[in-house]
Amino acid sequence: MLIAAGLLHQPASGNENGKPGTTPVSGIIQKLEDRYAGETFSADFFQESVLSALDISDTAEGKAWFSHPGRMRWEYFSPDRHVIITDGETLWIHRPDEYQVVKGDAARYFGGGKGAGFLANFEMITESFDVRLVEETDTHWRLRLIPLEDHHELSAVYLSVRREDRTIEQVTTENMYEDTTVITFENLDFSPEADDDLFSFEIPEGTDVVYMDE
Repeated sequence: MLIAAGLLHQPASGNENGKPGTTPVSGIIQKLEDRYAGETFSADFFQESVLSALDISDTAEGKAWFSHPGRMRWEYFSPDRHVIITDGETLWIHRPDEYQVVKGDAARYFGGGKGAGFLANFEMITESFDVRLVEETDTHWRLRLIPLEDHHELSAVYLSVRREDRTIEQVTTENMYEDTTVITFENLDFSPEADDDLFSFEIPEGTDVVYMDE
């Protein structure tokens, strides 16, 4: 897969397999594209969110599935049960204990890389962000992604990438209010295919439906 010209900032010299501080950003992105682009995978996740102005934080955990292009399923097991599903076009947020489903346009929720949407459509990395390498160690690369278009709900994304297997271990998002969400992935499992039913949703009888776009 070609890397969009002009979006990636690289060190002046070095090689992809050299010592920390010598890896070109284009090489890291290519490795991630080779690993993720067009793939179906799942992972357990732990999420911590902080509202800076109110000094409030909360945590959640669950399991997520991703399938190109743009299909995702986030199942939250705690602290409250709910699931976020998209088939790439429609978004459903189902809270079974509240008998409620929120339905809307997936692009409004995940477009431009919001909500870690790029994990199910890796082309977003080079299409929607200015990518820079901000830290390199013996074990990890840390990339900063700045949206090419202004979004009040997304000002930066940081990716922590394991050098050993070229997998994204952690995604940190920030908004213009300095609120942060950190998602840590474990037990990453790449599979050749996934059941289409994972990325579709039938609204249960007796469930209230709230439309995001209204």
